[in-house]
Amino acid sequence: MRDRNDGAAVATMTLEHYPGMTEKAIRKIVDEAKERWAIIDCTVIHRVGELRPGDPIVLVAVASGHRGDAFAACEFIMDYLKTQAPFWKKEATPDGARWVDARASDDAAASRWAPAPTKDRAA
Repeated sequence: MRDRNDGAAVATMTLEHYPGMTEKAIRKIVDEAKERWAIIDCTVIHRVGELRPGDPIVLVAVASGHRGDAFAACEFIMDYLKTQAPFWKKEATPDGARWVDARASDDAAASRWAPAPTKDRAA
């Protein structure tokens, strides 16, 4: 977690989600990555609750027979977590609490993944 956002110091950030709905969205993102790339397995751990600057928020681990597939799938999953998974972020700043809006830069990063490439790879 960063200690600054939009020019303000951030003391804490609270990540909220709807249990069940969030996990379903993450599974859908991982399933789409598995359709696009030759992935052996994938693990996504996304924290919720109150976080402090420097705290890790998300871990995405992808196993594949080809590192290019693993790296691409990992990038895809990270980009889609930012835009497709239902998380809400509230920051505590010196001026009070504020909700974090979606960023156009996150949407632009996610848009680079359409359309889906094929995963025709020789093992």
